[in-house]
Amino acid sequence: MASVDNRFRHRGYCIGIPPDPELERIAEERELGSRGNAIGVEQTAKAKIPEAYRDSNDEGRLNISSRLVVLFPLVDHSPTDGLINYEEMSNWITEQTVNKLNNRTGRELAFYDKNGDGAISFHEYLPQFTEEDIARNETGHGQAGWWKQQFTNADVDPNGLLSFDELKDFLHPQDSSNYRIQNWLLSEKMKRMDYDRDGKLSFDEFLHHAYDIYKSYIEFETQGDDVPTAEEKFDELDLDEDEVLTVEELRPLFQYLNPGELSHAQHYAAHLINEADDNKDGFLTLEEMLKHEYVFYTTLYENQNGDYEDDFHDEL
Repeated sequence: MASVDNRFRHRGYCIGIPPDPELERIAEERELGSRGNAIGVEQTAKAKIPEAYRDSNDEGRLNISSRLVVLFPLVDHSPTDGLINYEEMSNWITEQTVNKLNNRTGRELAFYDKNGDGAISFHEYLPQFTEEDIARNETGHGQAGWWKQQFTNADVDPNGLLSFDELKDFLHPQDSSNYRIQNWLLSEKMKRMDYDRDGKLSFDEFLHHAYDIYKSYIEFETQGDDVPTAEEKFDELDLDEDEVLTVEELRPLFQYLNPGELSHAQHYAAHLINEADDNKDGFLTLEEMLKHEYVFYTTLYENQNGDYEDDFHDEL
C-alpha cells in the first residue's frame, strides 16, 4: 500500500503559489506590496533573497526562490513572527485548495449551464443519458442510475437543479459535508470490502481493507506513536457490539476511507513541515524553505497542466 507521503506526490498538490499577477494582488490586499511599485513584488523579492541563493545562473531556481520570499509573509501571519507553524501552513494550503475547488466548479457551471439560469439540470450535465436510461435505473459504476443517485444526493433543495454549492458537492463528493453524499461514498467503499455481501464489515474484512488505510494516515499524523491496533479500533467503532460494522459505524473513518482534496491539503501541510524542518522545532524559517525549495515545487511543475480528478467522476 502506498504511503501517505507518496499519495501527495501523485495527487497534484503544491504549496499553492498563484501566478505572479495573483500573487501581487494578494500581497497588495495584505499591504505587503503593490502593482504600482516601480520594481514590483517579484523584483523586490529577488532583492531580498539571501546571497547563497542568488549566485546561481539557473533562472528557474531564482524565480522559485523569489516566489517563496513573497509567499512567506503571506503565510506567516498568525502570529507574524518569522516562523511558519502547522496551522499557518494548513490554513494557507486549505485556502488555495478551496479556491481551486470553487474555480473548477465555476468553470463547470459556466460551461454546462446552457439556459443561463445559474443552475444545472441532470440533462444539462449528462446529456448522453436518455429518459429510458434513467428509467432503467442501472446503478453499475458510470451508468445512468449511478449518476442519478449522486445528482439526487447533491440536490439538497430538492428542485431537480444543482446550484453552485450543490454542484461543488456533486463534483467533489469527498470534500462535501452533505450527509447523504458521505453515506453513499461509504456504502460504495464498503461494497468493495464486503466479500460476503452481507452489507456489513466483519473483523477480517475490516482488518484487511479499512484498517490498513486508516493505519497509514494515523501513522503519518502521529509519527507512529500511539496507533490503535485493528482490534482496538474495531471495538471502538462497533457501538452495538454485534461484531460487525455498518456504514453508520464506519462514519468516524470517512476522511480516511474517502479522503478529499481538503483532507489531503491538511496532511500535506504536515508533510511539508516534516520535509523542510531541519532543526525539528515544528516551525519553518524562510531559510529552511529556500534550502528545500524542491519540496514545495516539484509537484507544482509536474502537475501544472492538469487537475486531480476523483475516481468517481472519471467518466466525464
